[in-house]
Amino acid sequence: MLKGTKVGLRARHDDDIPILRTELYDDVVNGSRAEGSPWRPITPGSKDPRLVVDDSNQGLVQFSVVELGGGTLVGTATLWGIDNHSRSAHIGLGLLPSARGKGHGTDVVATLCYYGFAVRGLQRLQIETLADNTAMLRSAERNGFVREGVLRSSAWVLGEFLDEVVLGLLVQDWKADSTGQGLLGK
Repeated sequence: MLKGTKVGLRARHDDDIPILRTELYDDVVNGSRAEGSPWRPITPGSKDPRLVVDDSNQGLVQFSVVELGGGTLVGTATLWGIDNHSRSAHIGLGLLPSARGKGHGTDVVATLCYYGFAVRGLQRLQIETLADNTAMLRSAERNGFVREGVLRSSAWVLGEFLDEVVLGLLVQDWKADSTGQGLLGK
């Protein structure tokens, strides 16, 4: 398990899937805002790639996020679009409603940075998020990500076009804390 200060990133367990389906993906508003495609229901037991990990896909690493204190599942974290030639990847995360507003997002981003830069040897990490997603923007910027641009009206979400913000972090601008986990601003 990769450990941050509040959360750990571990492999997806079978018993995580029903919780993630119910609390993240069955929520039409959350699902519509988090995905780049229209929301659709997930049939229980299906092999939906957002839930069931395909370890053979080398361009995607999916984690379950758990609280360090008791191991309670609090969300998902993903390094996706991994490009080993250009040494870059994208970061994504989703927190269960009960875990939001507790600083977990900042810790997840920090731990994914450690994984991407220290473990995978990447040069660049990127985040794309809706312009009104202040929690994600704050988590990214607290970890040193820089706003690089706005994609105007690029996301169709629940009947309207919304802007997306692109943020990037280069390995030379990333700073590890004393634990070596790469946490900034703690």
